[in-house]
Amino acid sequence: MEKPNIFRRIVMSIVDKWRVVMNVKYNPLKYIPDPSLQTYFMLVLFTIWSITFGVIAIFWLGFIGYSILTSILVHAAIVIPLAFTNAIFVDAERDGENWLKEWREEQSRYKLVMNRLKTKNLVLWDPNKEA
Repeated sequence: MEKPNIFRRIVMSIVDKWRVVMNVKYNPLKYIPDPSLQTYFMLVLFTIWSITFGVIAIFWLGFIGYSILTSILVHAAIVIPLAFTNAIFVDAERDGENWLKEWREEQSRYKLVMNRLKTKNLVLWDPNKEA
C-alpha cells in the first residue's frame, strides 16, 4: 500500500485542525442556538486573540514599532483564506463530491494498514505474487 500524497495529507491535516477549533459542532459555542450569535462571538474571539498576540509581540519580543492593527490585518490575511478553503471543503462534502471522500478513504486505509502491520504475525497478502 502506497503512502498518500504529501499534498493530500497536508490539506486534510489542515482541514481537520481547522474544524477542531473553528467548527461549532466541536467547540463550546455549539450550545448557542443562534448561528448569527455564534458568528459574532467567533469574530470577537478572533479580534481578542489578534490583539493579545500583538501585545505579546510588543512586550515579549521587543517589537517597539509593532502595530496591533497590523496584527489584526495579518491574522485576517491568514484566517480568511483558510475559512474560504474550509467552506469549499464543507460544500464539497455536502454536495457529495467524490474527490474529498476518496482522499479521506485513502488516508484511513493507509493508517489502518500501517497500524495492522505494527502487530506481530501480520503480513499483507498479495495474490499476484502467490497465485
